[in-house]
Amino acid sequence: MKDNIKCVGCSLSNKIAPVNVVYENDFICCILDHDPFNEGHVMIIPIEHFEDVDELDIETANAVMQAARLLSKVIRALYKPDGVTICQNGGIFSELTHFHMHVVPR
Repeated sequence: MKDNIKCVGCSLSNKIAPVNVVYENDFICCILDHDPFNEGHVMIIPIEHFEDVDELDIETANAVMQAARLLSKVIRALYKPDGVTICQNGGIFSELTHFHMHVVPR
């Protein structure tokens, strides 16, 4: 993290910036999105700095997917949405320049 102090994703996942954490473990931090598509929109952000999905180590990749599964179940129970969208934007489409995945009730 020391090399990525200016990385917004690192600041969020390491709670340097103010965040609303809904779940975390040793590999990821899940926070409410600051500009949600819908109520309950959560971002899954690795604690270690990774820019794209193909850079994730196996432990972090597994933690991301397990969190996506767990959050989907919780979102369905709490918000009763018509569905849940899980997406990840990489490359120039990643506004954080840090891998993150969205879990959005629809």
